[in-house]
Amino acid sequence: MIRLLPLMLCLAAATAEARPQRIVSLNLCADQYLIALADPDQIAALTPLARDPVMSAGAARARSLPVANGHAEEVLARNPDLILASPFRRREALAAVDGSGKMTIDVPPAESYAAIVEQIRLVARAVGHPARGEALIRQMDAELATIPRSGRGRVAAYYQRRGYMTGTGTLIDELMGRIGLVNLANKLDKPALALISLEEMVASRPDFLIVESNADKVVDQGTEMLHHPALRPIPRLALPQAWTVCGGPAYVLAAKSLAAQLQARH
Repeated sequence: MIRLLPLMLCLAAATAEARPQRIVSLNLCADQYLIALADPDQIAALTPLARDPVMSAGAARARSLPVANGHAEEVLARNPDLILASPFRRREALAAVDGSGKMTIDVPPAESYAAIVEQIRLVARAVGHPARGEALIRQMDAELATIPRSGRGRVAAYYQRRGYMTGTGTLIDELMGRIGLVNLANKLDKPALALISLEEMVASRPDFLIVESNADKVVDQGTEMLHHPALRPIPRLALPQAWTVCGGPAYVLAAKSLAAQLQARH
């Protein structure tokens, strides 16, 4: 065992050296994984939205981390050895590295818990902390296993500003099903995002409206319709947008919160 110790230390040192040391994120969703899985000194830049508490579940931790707007010049200035992008910004990322061979990984939006798990493993391996990723997955699995199906088959609509409803095949849809709610979009055969008039929503008579927690006040015309008197009789469940705009560890927070709110209404 004593003879093996130097070899083990050498292997650990080699692994640490292989880890990327200047990681740049061009993607709000990638920010969430990077904050959870990388060492702070590995992060060369997150997106500016990473510090926005309305959009980012990791905003508090991101305040002490560097950010960049993601323009090609800024990316090059950070001299990244790993770039986390999205399919929509991959061209910009590749233009920034200018054929230098630096690694670029796409992190597309996750539309299911299975996709979140897959992305945790992808990012954890890329940043050199696969064991940390597996530990996070085990923790999330354990917490999700304790959440009751408080919805009991009742119907809910995730209703957003300007009358948009989140529909089938989305992370919200899967989240609702996990806690025992039926998505109104499934009953109405609506796509991933559908514009639903106030009249149609009232006529559909869902048991609950799920709304973003920052929509509790009228701040513009987009939020005004959510406060129409015709909707007032429908009980509301509220979630921070930051917990659902991206997949990631906050999925567990959203599931716990919805289940607890439903239980409080029994």
